[in-house]
Amino acid sequence: MTDDWLIDGPERAAATVILAHGAGAMMDSPFMEAIASGLAAADLRVVRFEFPYMAKRRQDGRRRGPDRKPVLLERWRRVVTQLAPVDRLIVGGKSMGGRIASELAASDGAALGISGVVCLGYPFHPAGKPGQLRTEHLRAFPVPLLIVQGERDALGAQSEVAHYDLDERIEFVWLPDGDHSFKPRKKSGHTEDENLAAAISAVTSFAVSANL
Repeated sequence: MTDDWLIDGPERAAATVILAHGAGAMMDSPFMEAIASGLAAADLRVVRFEFPYMAKRRQDGRRRGPDRKPVLLERWRRVVTQLAPVDRLIVGGKSMGGRIASELAASDGAALGISGVVCLGYPFHPAGKPGQLRTEHLRAFPVPLLIVQGERDALGAQSEVAHYDLDERIEFVWLPDGDHSFKPRKKSGHTEDENLAAAISAVTSFAVSANL
């Protein structure tokens, strides 16, 4: 771990995957650790970083709300620029981190050399507010996009997303009975480990796809 980011996996890899955390958890949360270690084990280079508000929390322990979108976008842009050049660059992350990555790719993807985007639990709308969609930039997306989503995600369940106006090229992987963190209910017969493994497999396949 450096002062700015965590790096897992080989330096020379088929792809570099930069992952940002969600709104409430740090870059080394159990979810982020599981995804990063799984992708690294598949010989991908994984880079994690924190937005300014979360970096401050790490220093003083005080919980803060996320930075404003321009600050989040600028942090993403700076990380991508600092790591350049990268032959095959995938950006994404958990929830908010993936959403901001997708907005960066939609606006500046070509200039920044972004090959694809991975969203792990995309927050299609705020909790309890299904009418406030965050999908405008997803109607025509400029690079390949993978969204790995729990079937019963409270921020965008499969039954809801089916009716959204989205770019038909967006690839979805739906995790059985998964919530926003991919965790299924015990009665479903599925496990959190199974869903995390499926997510890791999906991202790995996407990152090495010939279509990127």
